[in-house]
Parts: sequence; structure tokens; C-alpha cells
Amino acid sequence: MQAARGAAVAAQSPDDPAAPRRTAWLVVTAVVVFIADVVSKVIVVATLSNRAPIVVIPHVLRLTLTRNSGAAFSVGTGSTWLFTAVAVAVVVVIIRSARSLASRGWAISFGLLLGGALGNLTDRLLRAPGPLRGEVVDWLELPHWPVFNVADSCIVCGGILAVVLAARGIRLDGTRDVRATGGEDATRGTAGGAQAGDSQT
Repeated sequence: MQAARGAAVAAQSPDDPAAPRRTAWLVVTAVVVFIADVVSKVIVVATLSNRAPIVVIPHVLRLTLTRNSGAAFSVGTGSTWLFTAVAVAVVVVIIRSARSLASRGWAISFGLLLGGALGNLTDRLLRAPGPLRGEVVDWLELPHWPVFNVADSCIVCGGILAVVLAARGIRLDGTRDVRATGGEDATRGTAGGAQAGDSQT
């Protein structure tokens, strides 16, 4: 039984040259998120500047243009440079981790996080009042919730997906945490019963 378990783990080893790499999923997801975020912000700034909020769904969704110097959902305003540095660090960590990705779920999760981080980082670098201090454009408003943007929502979705994958024991390389199962216990019980029967005969 121990040998069979070792063989199963070895078959899922990240060093297996046949193990698929999911970098393409990360890149495609990040590019789609980044483009959607940048384009939506350009449209919003062009159409909603100096205008009252637009009600899309009464009591549910409004389009409200705001400028955010803090983190996602307007948290920590006044520390723009710090959040810029954090965003750069997140981008670097994700890019470095991409080399070991063999899980489609983790690739999509990282793609959502990377695209969202790059979308807001672009605002930090290019928008007023200046490089590294730029204010992020937020425009989606829900009741009793801070105004946010496409990048913010994708960062949250990527984080939730990462928690789900970790809870299911799925690793970056596509392998799963090995745990003893009821089937293994049943196998051991059957083997023990057979041995007991042999001794009685």
C-alpha cells in the first residue's frame, strides 16, 4: 500500500516533463482583465466627468465617477505610494510563480489578480497628480459598498478562487494534497480479515 501511494504521488510530481503548463491561461486572463479595466475607465472619464451619477438599476447599481488615492474599495487613502509599491511587488511575485503553474484554476486566479493589479497600477503611474501618486478611477457603486472598478472586482474574484483552490488542497503544480481515504482503510480492513481467516483454517 505504501508503494502504491508513493507511485501515485510520483505520477503527479511537478518534475514530470509531461505535466501541462498553464501560463497561457494566466496571460490571457490578465490581458482580458487589463484591457477591460483600462477601456472602461477611459469611457467613464470621458462620459461621466462633471455629471451626476447614472442610475442603471434603481436601488442596486449606479455609475459614479470618483478618484481614489487609496487601495481597492477606497481603503487607506493618503498612502498612494505604499499601495503602488505593493502592487509592483504583487506583479513580480505572480510573474515569478508563473513558471511552476500547472493548474488551470491557479492560472486563472493569478491572471485575475495580475490583470487587476496592473489595471490599478496603470492609474498610479499615469494619472494625476503624478507618477506613483496617481489616483485610481472608480465608477461602480452598489448600496452600502465603496465605489469600485473592474480591476477591484477581479482582484476580489481572484482572491476568492485562490482560497477555494487552497481549501481543496490543489497546489500550483496541479497536484493535490494526499490524505488517507475511506477506501484505503477499507482495503486495509479486507486484508486484515483475509489474514485472520487464513489463520483459523
